[in-house]
Amino acid sequence: MKLHALSAEAAEFNLEHLGFDDCERGLLAVARYFFLARSSPEQQSWQVAFSVSVERWGSDIGLPIAFAMSKLVRSVADVRTDFFSCDPFDDDARGRASFDEAVLMRMLHHMRREQTPDARDAVEVLTRGLMDPHVIRAGLAVAARFGCGAPVRRRLFASHMMQHPHQDRLV
Repeated sequence: MKLHALSAEAAEFNLEHLGFDDCERGLLAVARYFFLARSSPEQQSWQVAFSVSVERWGSDIGLPIAFAMSKLVRSVADVRTDFFSCDPFDDDARGRASFDEAVLMRMLHHMRREQTPDARDAVEVLTRGLMDPHVIRAGLAVAARFGCGAPVRRRLFASHMMQHPHQDRLV
């Protein structure tokens, strides 16, 4: 789905029609708790974000995912104070995404697959043309750590070996 074809007035999208994988749907669930924590700090929903992430992926993967998503949400919220995220406690919202959420997840979807032109388009829509480096870095950090296959892992491993040539391989 092309992001330029979406209008800001189109409030919600069915998650099944957006083409996100299970990981991305999980990332969206975690992000929603962090967005809620920013808008209603008294609810301390950031704790729920970490709990949901650990329940979904286990502590070894879930904690780093929650931390990475907290950084991404912070960078997006700093640029987009009007970012609209569905209420994570609303059962009806689990199957849908707001326009803003769809764009955020589309950015991650393309970053995780190393589809640079599409990821760049999504960043532009998400940041309303600002191309904020903090949003880009935070998104790429999530994508690099939780990518969709061998190309990302190979690139990261090669980069690690170039930086630490005398260290034993960790494969």
